[in-house]
Amino acid sequence: MDHNEITKSSDITLRVGLNAENVPIKIEWGASDRNNGLLEECKAMAVALFDKEHRDTLRIDLWTKEMQVIEMDRFMYQTLKSLSQTYLKATQNKELAEEMARFAHFFGQKTEIIPAE
Repeated sequence: MDHNEITKSSDITLRVGLNAENVPIKIEWGASDRNNGLLEECKAMAVALFDKEHRDTLRIDLWTKEMQVIEMDRFMYQTLKSLSQTYLKATQNKELAEEMARFAHFFGQKTEIIPAE
C-alpha cells in the first residue's frame, strides 16, 4: 500500500457570520464525512496552517461576541493541553511536551479552570 496515495478526502467547512462592523456573531463548522456535512455552531475557533512553500504559520483566531471570558479561559486551557499532546505525538520529544503540559496546567490553575493544588 502506497502511504502517499490519497484514498479518501473530506471537505471541512468553516462559515463565519459577521455583523455590520465585521465582528463575528455566528461561527459554524462541518465536515463532509461527519454528520452528513451539516454545520454545527460554535463560539470560537483557532486554526493554524503551516504553509508548505513559505514554511510559515498562518492563523485564524475568531470568537463570537457571546463568548464569555471564562469560556475563553477554558478554550485556551484545553487548546494548550492538546497542543502538548500533539507535539509529543509528532516529535516524540517527551521533555518539551511535558514542559508544555506543565504550562497548560499552570494556565489552568491561574484561570481557575482547574483547582489550585
